[in-house]
Amino acid sequence: MRFNNVDVENVEKLVKEITENPEKAFITKKVAGEWVFNDGEPQFKAFLKYENGESIVEADSPTKMGGSGLRPDPVQYCMMGLIACYAQTYVGIAVEKGVKLTKLRVEAINRINLRRPLGVGEDPITEGIKLKVYAEGASEEVLKEIMDLAMKRCPGVYCVTNPIPIEPQLNPEE
Repeated sequence: MRFNNVDVENVEKLVKEITENPEKAFITKKVAGEWVFNDGEPQFKAFLKYENGESIVEADSPTKMGGSGLRPDPVQYCMMGLIACYAQTYVGIAVEKGVKLTKLRVEAINRINLRRPLGVGEDPITEGIKLKVYAEGASEEVLKEIMDLAMKRCPGVYCVTNPIPIEPQLNPEE
């Protein structure tokens, strides 16, 4: 059965598997990308493999940052990933609560200070992200409760609000 465009039976099956075997909760995500050296093309290309295929996503810097402005910039993709994950979490919680949503729109607004990326200062790179959630299908109280739970449970929100160790490796042996 699908509810809010979510396959409820598959989610329930996964919850049962994870409850019975906590190791099943761990998955690994891998994204690979490469810089494009050809003038006039987007500067970066990433390859995203997923269950039923693969997509190529391109990024470019705005012209004032040395790019050609041909594609969204990397921060826009980061914000898109954040709001897509948040929306998925929001809808999942709505499904758990039996709330039939009729609308869900999420916007992310991020004011960036370019001083540090350009090497001319040590100011914080961002002042923070504002998430604007437009939802319909239940009372304001229920929609706000779902919003607050989504903030606590969303992997994307966790990634941008908590220090996550990053281990760079130059030319590693696979």
